[in-house]
Amino acid sequence: MNHKSAEKIKLNKLVYLLIFLPSLAGLFATGYWLMPTFSATASNKKHETFLPATIQEGDIIFQTSKSSQSKAIQLATRSTYSHMGIIYKSKTGFYVYEAGGTVKLTPLQTWIDSGLNGKYVIKRIKNAATLLTPESLSKMKKVGEQFRGKPYDRYFEWSNDRIYCSELVWKIYKEALQLEIGTLKKLSDFDLSHQEVRTIMNNRYKGKIPYNEIVISPESMYNANNLITVAKN
Repeated sequence: MNHKSAEKIKLNKLVYLLIFLPSLAGLFATGYWLMPTFSATASNKKHETFLPATIQEGDIIFQTSKSSQSKAIQLATRSTYSHMGIIYKSKTGFYVYEAGGTVKLTPLQTWIDSGLNGKYVIKRIKNAATLLTPESLSKMKKVGEQFRGKPYDRYFEWSNDRIYCSELVWKIYKEALQLEIGTLKKLSDFDLSHQEVRTIMNNRYKGKIPYNEIVISPESMYNANNLITVAKN
């Protein structure tokens, strides 16, 4: 290496130090040096970790709805939970297939946030590893498609014209996998003694309450012996 080359290298190093050191000092002074790398990603991860890592397609999720009829459902069924749906996954994340307003897919986190205090319980059928194969899940979704867009059944009739939340989940599992989750009851089997329950029923049925109507309640499915709890908040 000749003298001119050596001098050029020294000059380049000096210029580098003059440019870099003030910038480095600025990073320490502002605290930027201590900030996490990929701050936007960290924010997204924080949101994602709010959801349990154990979620699987086909899981059944329960919550206490904030709807006007929720209290009456809780009283009549003697249950904390008044709304439910099935969890599915797409390329954009997890969703709940539910009957609420209409039968539709709702982003899972949005669904959780809509419930009372954001509380929920997720349950799964026993032997899910064997029963919930890709083929079974595909069949469940196909069965569920017949109900998409149908209105919520505020009369709790056992038909496919309108449908309520627990009826939707029960019928999908029954038709797709021949599994019955929970016990079907008659409307007369529930506790109809509370004033709030009687008021709602009299307003809806105009005094002609169909006591023999078949009903599946969130409470009956929640306590089904072929479900296990996998997450709770």
